[in-house]
Amino acid sequence: MDLFHRKKKKIKAQIRQSFGQPKTEDFNFDAIGRYADRNSRKSFQKLSGKTLSDLNFNDLFQYCDRTSSRIGQQVLYDHMQHIPENRDEINTLEKWIERFENNEPLRTDLQYHLRKLADNDAYYVCDLFQRSFIRPPRWLPFAYVLGLTNLLALILLITNFNPVIMLVSTAITVTNAVFHYLNKKNIYVYTYSMRQLLFLDHTVNYLWKFDFLKRESSVVPKSIEIFHIIAGKTNFFRIDDYMRGDPFYILSTLSEIFKIYFLLEPIFLFRVFRQMKDHEKELQEVFAFTGKVDIALSIASLRAGLPYFCKPEIIADIKKMHFEDIYIPLIPDCVSNTLNINNKSILITGSNMSGKTTFIRMVGINTLMALTLNTSFARSFALPRLKLYSAILLNDDMMNDKSFYLEEVQTIKEMIEVSRQKEPHLFLLDEIYKGTNTIERVSGGKAVLSWLNRGNNLVFISTHDIELTELLKDEYDLYHFSEQVDNRNISFDYKIKTGMMKTRNAIKILEVNGYPPEIIAEAKEISYEMDKQRSHFEK
Repeated sequence: MDLFHRKKKKIKAQIRQSFGQPKTEDFNFDAIGRYADRNSRKSFQKLSGKTLSDLNFNDLFQYCDRTSSRIGQQVLYDHMQHIPENRDEINTLEKWIERFENNEPLRTDLQYHLRKLADNDAYYVCDLFQRSFIRPPRWLPFAYVLGLTNLLALILLITNFNPVIMLVSTAITVTNAVFHYLNKKNIYVYTYSMRQLLFLDHTVNYLWKFDFLKRESSVVPKSIEIFHIIAGKTNFFRIDDYMRGDPFYILSTLSEIFKIYFLLEPIFLFRVFRQMKDHEKELQEVFAFTGKVDIALSIASLRAGLPYFCKPEIIADIKKMHFEDIYIPLIPDCVSNTLNINNKSILITGSNMSGKTTFIRMVGINTLMALTLNTSFARSFALPRLKLYSAILLNDDMMNDKSFYLEEVQTIKEMIEVSRQKEPHLFLLDEIYKGTNTIERVSGGKAVLSWLNRGNNLVFISTHDIELTELLKDEYDLYHFSEQVDNRNISFDYKIKTGMMKTRNAIKILEVNGYPPEIIAEAKEISYEMDKQRSHFEK
C-alpha cells in the first residue's frame, strides 16, 4: 500500500506541474475524431469542414487540448466544432471551471482519476453506442437450445447416471465448443472497448460523488444506474483476464469449460449488445458527462497558461463587434490588434505579407473560441451569437477536376444561401474571386459583398483590388495594413489602420529579392502608366 500511495503522490505531482502547459504528445486525429464524426447532436451551428480548415482547427485544438482522458479529448474535439443552441451548456462549464481554478486539490484529484482513461483503447468506447453491432449469427437461437439441453443432461446425470445421456451431452459439448470458438472473433472486436467501459464506469462513479457535478449536470441518476449495470455485465468477458498466470491456470481452464458446456459467451454477448442498443442515449449521456468534466479542467489549464484572456461578452446588438488586443497564441510573438465594429462590415486592403489574412483568421479563431469554450485570446471581446462561415484557403482539386475558381464559386454560393436566414452570420473572405480576371473579379465581388452585408450579417474581406474600396465605401468601413520600406528590406508592424491602403510593395519585393534591374524598371513603368489610365477613367 505504501508503494501505491507513493506512486499516486508522484502522478499527482506531475499533474500539478503540467497545469497550464500544452501537451507534447502526437495527436491521432482519426481516433480523436471518431466520436465527433458520428455525433449528430443539436446545436446552433456545426462548423463546416471548410471553415475548420480555414481556421487551422487541428492546430488550434492541439494547443487548447489539456484533457486528461481520451474521452475528454474526443468530447472537446466535438465541442469545439459546435456552437451550442443556448448558453446553458457554457454556463455550466463556467461554474465548473471556476471551482477547478480555485481548488487545486480537487482539480488534481479529478485529473488523476480521469487519467485512468488515458489509454488509446478508450478512443473506441464511443463505438458501443454510436456504431451498429455485429449481427447475431444464424445459429444463435440454437445456442439457447443447446445450452438448456446440456443443463438438463447434467441434472439427469447427477440424479441417475445414464451412458446414453452422457454420449448425447458429449456430442452437444463438442458442438458448443465449435460455436464458442467461432464467437471468439466477435468478442475480440469489442474486447478493448468493453474493458475501457469498465474503467469509465469506475471514473463516473467517482465523479458522481461530487454534489456540484451531480447538481449542475444534465445527466439523470437513472442513466448512471443503467450505465453501471451494463458496464458490470461486461465483467463476464474479463473473467479470464482476472485469472492469468500459473496459480490460476486450473480455475481459468474450468471457467472456459463451464462457458463452453452451457454456451454462455455468445448468449451473453448478444444480450449485452441488445441492452447497449436499447440504452444508447444513457450510454452517450454518461460518456459526454465525463468528457465535459474533463473539458472544464482543460479550459482551466488553458487559461492558466495564456499571457492574457477574457470571457467574451455576448451582446444583443447583432451587427456590432468589439475586441481589444486580440491575438493568436499559436503564433510566436503575435502582434495584437483592437477594433470596434458598429453596423458596418470590414474591408481590408494591404500589401503582400502585411497581415491581412492572419488578421481575418484571428477574428475567426477568437469567434470560435468565444462561442464554444467561452474563452477569447483578447483583453476584451464583445460579439453577438452568430454563425461562422469562411472562404480563406482554396486550392485546385485536381483529383476531382475542380478548378480553384469553381471551388470558390461553390463556397461563396453556400454563404449567399445561408445569408438569407434570420440568424446573424459572420463571413470571412480572403481575396474574393482571385481565380478570374480583374474586371469580372471586381464586378462580381462588389455584387456578392453587397449581398452578404445585408440584414444581420457581418463580413470581413481582404483584397488587393482598390476598385472595391471605392465601390463599397458606403457599405463597409475601410481598413488597411502597411509596411516600411528602405533600400534593402521591407518591415511590417502588423497593426490594422483606418482608411484604404496608399502604398504597394509587390514590385519592391521583386527588387529586394534580386530581380534584374531591367525587369524592375519595366514593371514600374507599366505600373505608372496603368495608374494614369485608372485615374483618367475615374475622372
